[in-house]
Amino acid sequence: MSKVIEFQPQGVCCQVMQVQISDDGFVEDAAFFGGCNGNLQGIKSLIKGMKIDDVIERLKGINCGNKGTSCPDQLAKCLISYKSQAAV
Repeated sequence: MSKVIEFQPQGVCCQVMQVQISDDGFVEDAAFFGGCNGNLQGIKSLIKGMKIDDVIERLKGINCGNKGTSCPDQLAKCLISYKSQAAV
């Protein structure tokens, strides 16, 4: 059974991220509310089927302009938070 986690990113245009995670630690689906729709749909398409650790490794630290973060970086933080709570 998969779990849907919800995350409110900080410092980016996207207001809410929802990520569906399988019991074995894979991203099954994602939804983003607010932000650049085309870019976020691209991220969604790319991360589906990926292991959580691989998503974190690829997206953590990506910066958008001078914000010090980005939607991909916030998604990595979402997954890091999930892992710390779920011990995946």
